[in-house]
Amino acid sequence: MAIAPDADNEVGATLRAAVYDELRHRLITGRIAPEVPISTRGLAQQLGVSQMPVRDALSRLAAEGAVAIRSKRSITVPPPTVARLDEIMRARLLIEPEAAALALPFLDAATLERLREADAALDAALERGDIHGYMESNWRFHFLIYNAAPGTLLPRIIETLWMQFGPLMRAAYGRIGTTKLTDQHHRAIDAIARRSEPALRAAIAADIADGMALIGGLESDA
Repeated sequence: MAIAPDADNEVGATLRAAVYDELRHRLITGRIAPEVPISTRGLAQQLGVSQMPVRDALSRLAAEGAVAIRSKRSITVPPPTVARLDEIMRARLLIEPEAAALALPFLDAATLERLREADAALDAALERGDIHGYMESNWRFHFLIYNAAPGTLLPRIIETLWMQFGPLMRAAYGRIGTTKLTDQHHRAIDAIARRSEPALRAAIAADIADGMALIGGLESDA
C-alpha cells in the first residue's frame, strides 16, 4: 500500500497517522510475523515515505505492546506464547460480544449483505488454504459489526487486542494450516437477521472459543 509523500505540519501529522494505521492493520491481519526483524528502511520503501514516520509509528506500537524495540536494528513482534494468546482471547471473549450487542440496532440490510460477502470471501480463503485471505476477511467481518455502533470506544480497544492477536495467530495458523479452522460467522449473520441479541452474543463468543480451542491444541502438541 503506497502512502502519499512526506509533508510538513498538518499534512505531516496526517501522514504519520496513515503510516501508523497501515502498520496497525498489518499487525491485526497477521502480515507482520513474530520474531522476524522489522526493517524501518524496508517499510519506508514499501509505503513510499521516509523512515521518520515509520519510526514514529513503531514507537507508538511498542508503547501499546504490539512490537518490541531493543535497538534501531532490533525491532520485532514478541514471540508467541500459549499463555499470551490465551490472555488475549479471554479479553476478546469479555469485550467483543458486548461490542456486537451494542452494534446490533445499527446493523441494517446493506451491512448484512456486506457481512455475507465478507463471510463468502473467508470461506473461499479457507478452501484454498489462504491464511492471509482468511485473516483479512475475518477482520473485515468482525469490524463491520463492531464499527456499526456510533461513538463507542470498544472497536478501538478491540483493535489493540487484535494487534497482538494477529501476528501470534498467524504463527499458529502457519503450524496447523486452514483445515482445522471453522466458520462460525453464519450463526452471527442469522442472529443479526433475526435481531436476536442473545444469539449474536453467543455466536461471537463461539467464534472466539474456537480460537481458544486452537490454542489448547497447540499447547497439547508442545
